[in-house]
Amino acid sequence: MTDLPLSILYQDDHLVVVNKPAGMLVHRSWLDKGETRFVMQTLRDQIGQHVYPLHRLDKPTSGVLVFALSSDVASAMMPQFANNQIKKGYHAIVRGWIADAGQLDYPLVEEQDKIADKHASQAPEAKSAITDYQPLAKIELPIATGRYATSRYSLVAMQPHTGRKHQLRRHMHHLSHPIIGDTTHGDGRHNRVFRHHFDCHRLLLHASQMRFKHPVSGESLTVTAPIDSQWQALMEAFAWQWPDNADLMGN
Repeated sequence: MTDLPLSILYQDDHLVVVNKPAGMLVHRSWLDKGETRFVMQTLRDQIGQHVYPLHRLDKPTSGVLVFALSSDVASAMMPQFANNQIKKGYHAIVRGWIADAGQLDYPLVEEQDKIADKHASQAPEAKSAITDYQPLAKIELPIATGRYATSRYSLVAMQPHTGRKHQLRRHMHHLSHPIIGDTTHGDGRHNRVFRHHFDCHRLLLHASQMRFKHPVSGESLTVTAPIDSQWQALMEAFAWQWPDNADLMGN
């Protein structure tokens, strides 16, 4: 992880939105004691004022991350997240070819942390989890995996309607199209293909776009996060075209 400044996608007197780098934690966590750089502290130092995280992205996920610049704005904004009123667009590279767009309505049990939740009195119940997905591009590589002589991959757009932990990673696993680089819900053989042939050692999941109502002005705001150099290299290697901003959420 470098010490480069965070890329600020949007900023006004009330909100600041950054393009979170893959592999960077949003804030300090006792579960990752070895980490030294965090989005929240880096952004605070970069803009010279305290920031309030409104949601989270997993450490390996890149893309749109929104902060409030006051506790009042944070309080005004949180109901949009709690009530799933915010539209989010993600992109991922997954194993296999997806033939058609669809919607997966597959409830998920909250994943418990082995340490933090070890004293939980009872197992959590499954909660509603809904994801729209659309295949955008595909490729077949002359690289053998398992009993197959070739390897197939798809670029897919996803829009979660709910915000369950690891929802997109778990839903794509359920569809038998796990996201490349997912070491928990993915396919180790295909993760190795990307490590060995493309020097790609990370999760290929990007939070591309978010649309929400500004908590002060009430206006609709759409923020788009460009892909990083590793994503760009893969798009070029596969001769894929990154969708236009207007198409990132399936518009």
